[in-house]
Amino acid sequence: MKKNILLALLSGLLLWIAWPPTPYTTFLLFVGFVPMLIAMENIINTSGEKKGRKIFRVTFLGFLVWNFLSIYWVYNALKDIGEIAAIPVSLIPYALGPLLMAAACWFYFRLRLLTTRGWALGGLVCLWIGYEYLHQNWALNFPWMTLGNGFATTTHQWVQWYEYTGVYGGTVWVWLINIFIFLVYVGLREAQNKTLRLKLIAAATLTLVLPLTFSLYRYYAYQEQTNPSNIVVAQPNIDPYAKEGSYPTTAQIGILTHLSDSLAQTNTEFFIWPETAIAEQVDENRIRESKYFYQVQQFLNKYKNGNVITGLEGYKTYPNRATKTANAFSDGSGFYDHFNSAVAIENSAEVQIYHKSKLVPGAEILPFGNILSFLKPVFEHLGGSTGGYGGQDSSSVFYSQSGIGADPVICYESIWGEYVASSVRRGAQFIAIITNDGWWGNTAGKDQHLDYAKLRAIETRRWVCRSANTGISAFINQRGDVVQHTQWWVRTALKQNINLNSDITFYVRYGDYIARFASLLAVLIMAFVMIRIKRTARAVKE
Repeated sequence: MKKNILLALLSGLLLWIAWPPTPYTTFLLFVGFVPMLIAMENIINTSGEKKGRKIFRVTFLGFLVWNFLSIYWVYNALKDIGEIAAIPVSLIPYALGPLLMAAACWFYFRLRLLTTRGWALGGLVCLWIGYEYLHQNWALNFPWMTLGNGFATTTHQWVQWYEYTGVYGGTVWVWLINIFIFLVYVGLREAQNKTLRLKLIAAATLTLVLPLTFSLYRYYAYQEQTNPSNIVVAQPNIDPYAKEGSYPTTAQIGILTHLSDSLAQTNTEFFIWPETAIAEQVDENRIRESKYFYQVQQFLNKYKNGNVITGLEGYKTYPNRATKTANAFSDGSGFYDHFNSAVAIENSAEVQIYHKSKLVPGAEILPFGNILSFLKPVFEHLGGSTGGYGGQDSSSVFYSQSGIGADPVICYESIWGEYVASSVRRGAQFIAIITNDGWWGNTAGKDQHLDYAKLRAIETRRWVCRSANTGISAFINQRGDVVQHTQWWVRTALKQNINLNSDITFYVRYGDYIARFASLLAVLIMAFVMIRIKRTARAVKE
């Protein structure tokens, strides 16, 4: 058992070393699961009972190491609530993913008892993608560790075919190569036919080389259509803990307008400011009466074609409970919703508002609110959301007066490929990511968040213009190259002529079709396994 634990830990370490933001070790993803597969094979082939439990415990331990070391920075984002309180809350993202991963491995073991090794391994790939798709879409969503994200460093050149598959294509790629290498090892250990081993080696080689060759060809052959637009992104570098309350909002907007002025041209069409740049609560029903709206419009007087896309802490009031997330006023006079919003302001009375849709579980919305409503006081004490932020059900596109479509993406939303693609389908010609990564401190979290944005550029073939309050702000071209970026904790701005694009990629058109199909197969596999378990149990009783 100790040997199998060491193998699982080795897998966890290999996967962590391969994970962003480390730039030169991504290739370890192609062997990272092999020790784990060997450990499971050892347990399956040993005598004794409770093999399923052993597999679950061993794989959970290995995956916990991988997740903990890769997203350790989650604790930094929570420790302002107190170190004692931050530890148990941090365990949710640290342990939940590994639990789902280990569950996929448990179902693989049960499937292995019912069919051949090859079919079971194919089922494992479907089960794994099913876990990833679930973790992307349920109330406790945290798709940060989706395997396909692992190519977001300099190896984005290896996965230019994400414009066809999205990140789930990367998940399949990683698993197939790991499985072929594992089967080669098993063949050597079991003294299988040499011809079969050679076929497996050839399959592993082709599975690696063919997608890589196509990707590199696509990367170097890809040419952007010339359709320029001048964009400025500002990084005000305001301490996130000082944004609300101790640092006047008018002063914050003054910093942003000064930074924007320092690089703007007469033909600048978009100024991108970060998440919650307008940090004081603004009534969205009366936004045109806000002094902050007037301050932004005064700035735009110098740029007649200019548009400001900025983050906004907004709220709406209602006479009745108009939404599920609405809170009642204490005096009973009505209801209100808080929003983490993006707003587009131009040289007219036109205002476009987008409410963040992919809300952070716990911090912005209470997962399974009806079931876990008793935890509302806990989250309130921890500085989170008690009733939950309001949001909208679908993505939006901001259109300038000249007809340019921009996709407003707020922070956490940038790790959802299909969601970002939905705005592109609606007409967005570039992606504007506004974020505030300062909560995580100078950790790998901010670098991973930037790296993942490169994958959105490849999937959609759109430029990404990224404004971060405390870094890292950047411009990313349609091939996923970071053309310009700021440093961490620096007050600055960037200017870039980007190329707008209106073409629709295969992935934008069809989204996460790989994940949907694999998830369907995973459900069928789990149903098949559970039915067989029940039948076996019934037969034993009889």
